Amino acid sequence: MTSSIESFDKAIISRQPNFNERKTRSEFRKVIPNLKTVVVHCFDPRVTGIPAAVAKALPGQIYPGEVFEFVGDDGRKNIGSNTTIFPVVVAGGRASASAQLSISVACHLFDIDNVVVVHHTDCGGTYFTPEGFIETFKEEFGQDITDLWDGDDMSLENFSQSLHRDVRNVRHSRGTPRHVNVYGYLYDIETRELHLVEKNPGDPNAPRGAAWR
Repeated sequence: MTSSIESFDKAIISRQPNFNERKTRSEFRKVIPNLKTVVVHCFDPRVTGIPAAVAKALPGQIYPGEVFEFVGDDGRKNIGSNTTIFPVVVAGGRASASAQLSISVACHLFDIDNVVVVHHTDCGGTYFTPEGFIETFKEEFGQDITDLWDGDDMSLENFSQSLHRDVRNVRHSRGTPRHVNVYGYLYDIETRELHLVEKNPGDPNAPRGAAWR
């Protein structure tokens, strides 16, 4: 098994001879050329329809899109997708540290215009409090997680407040380019409808790298 994994490691792009990071990033964008929107939503298996709902709510979006093959400038066959939406799946759909890293990486690799944070009704995050989570985790597993996360990012006690907090955090993160629009939606798990709670438009005059010009 080890030798097989090592053979895959040899294909890691950043380990290739004469690796040019800026050129490689530009070429990688051709793999998913239309990606415009990051959607942060919950890992609840009942709400896998959220990205498609966002695609209907925002103009010009495609999800899930189609996978296609193309030949790159180097003559090699590549696998691409024409989707415009990049789902980031996390507990409660909270746009905290791990979600923000995904947002920043997406903005680095692709021409992202929108970040959409979606919380949903009947979420598991409404079934516990931060205090209860910390207390019972220590009782059941013998480990103190008190300082791992901010209490306001752990559960959902009020949808308006949680979406306002997450939209604000994404908007003010140094990892979110200033041109990006940030939305907060609530998804009704019964009707499968999205309800816009908050919108924070980006600055259309904010700097964008030469790669996207």
